[in-house]
Amino acid sequence: MLLHVCCAPDASVPWPSLAGEGFDVCGFFYGDNIHPEAEWRRRADAVRTLSGILGYPAVNGDYKPSRWLDETYALKDEPEGGKRCALCFRLQLSAAADRAAAGGFRYACTTLTISPHKDPDLINAIGSEVCGEFGVEWVPRVWRKGEGFKLSVLRSREWGLYRQNYCGCAYSFREGGEKGQYA
Repeated sequence: MLLHVCCAPDASVPWPSLAGEGFDVCGFFYGDNIHPEAEWRRRADAVRTLSGILGYPAVNGDYKPSRWLDETYALKDEPEGGKRCALCFRLQLSAAADRAAAGGFRYACTTLTISPHKDPDLINAIGSEVCGEFGVEWVPRVWRKGEGFKLSVLRSREWGLYRQNYCGCAYSFREGGEKGQYA
């Protein structure tokens, strides 16, 4: 299975859970949406740290933020949680499905549904759709159930993982990241 990883804290619950279900899990950190590049590097380093703690492999996608900005620019004024976020989920999960297909993975899943600020039904619908386009089976999960988000916060502290205070994109940084609001 290829697990789309948006950040290390959010992966701290799904990654070991899927492995516990019997999946051979490889993490895939995608970050074209993350701004600025220094933030992307911090998150990529945290994913590598988590990979080492858990003993599971991880790979990074190429960092090409201009591609993401070009795709989302028309929606730059959308509020958080709106059409821009849905497009961002699609771009992230399409990149993961593409990587999964290219790498011979049969299954894909995401960590995005651990956040209480994101719509898990929308995320799982998009994941299923884009994985179908690439011939990969989507494994739907809602990781925030059963106090998954709370557990991710505790594990992040316990394992010393960098925990960001905004979703990552330039727009959320502008709207709240600078003020310390986790999106």
